[in-house]
Amino acid sequence: MNAIQIKNVTKQYKDITALDDVSFSFEHGKIYGFLGRNGAGKSTLINIIANRIFADSGEVLIDNIPAKENMKVHDKVFCMSEADLYDTNLKIKDLFKWIDRFYDDFNKEEAFEIAGKFNLNTNKKFKALSKGYQSIFKLTAALSLNVPYVIFDEPVLGLDANHRELFYDLLLKDYENSERTIIIATHLIEEVANIIEEVVLIDKGKVLLQDNVSSLLETGYSVSGLAHEVDAYCADKNVIGYDELGNLKIAYVMGEKTPLPKMGNLSFSTMNLQKLFVKLTEKGGN
Repeated sequence: MNAIQIKNVTKQYKDITALDDVSFSFEHGKIYGFLGRNGAGKSTLINIIANRIFADSGEVLIDNIPAKENMKVHDKVFCMSEADLYDTNLKIKDLFKWIDRFYDDFNKEEAFEIAGKFNLNTNKKFKALSKGYQSIFKLTAALSLNVPYVIFDEPVLGLDANHRELFYDLLLKDYENSERTIIIATHLIEEVANIIEEVVLIDKGKVLLQDNVSSLLETGYSVSGLAHEVDAYCADKNVIGYDELGNLKIAYVMGEKTPLPKMGNLSFSTMNLQKLFVKLTEKGGN
């Protein structure tokens, strides 16, 4: 199976369970949004996939190959993260040379081309760059690697709006030219809502859901009006959360939309991915 398969992975730090028997797959050829609140377990799982830390139990398979301490998966997955895993005293152009030595599928010419689009000064040392440009260097390296699985952990940290837009454009062009699996772990959900195809939502070390974005948004909606009317309409519905102001109420519902009562002042609205995320993690938190 061409996928990153997570099988019954558990990771504990003293009395905190970061991942609790987690099982799901990132299939090949899709763009995923890997979403969760701070401390949900996203970065822990990403670091396990990247072989930076190890699970207490369970395993990760990459194209059916066990990932743990296995050089056979080295050229299959690359993880861009906040961690500075580079020699900060080296110039960017020299870091590109080192990456080229470690990865057969690194396109050094493309890296310099992308750096130019971001106005990244490749003659500067990594440590002399601003936080935003350090992120840009990491993004540039990831976009220049032709590996089957690329993971971006909070990829636009420190980037301004123009640079974030440029990154998303380059990402989509790269995906169109060379289909692979792209996993984006981010808090900026609305920015990636139109890019990602599938969502994996994790909360308190457990997977709350994995589904196609279009399907999720088609089956999610909100109904608003006077509180007692909203409550009556939602009596048999799968309500994932509420917002209330005085005697007014909004219910966020997953499932089939049935007609509103003819007598009353209820109204429907669509539910965006950000609101869905917030309400599902609130429910999970409760």
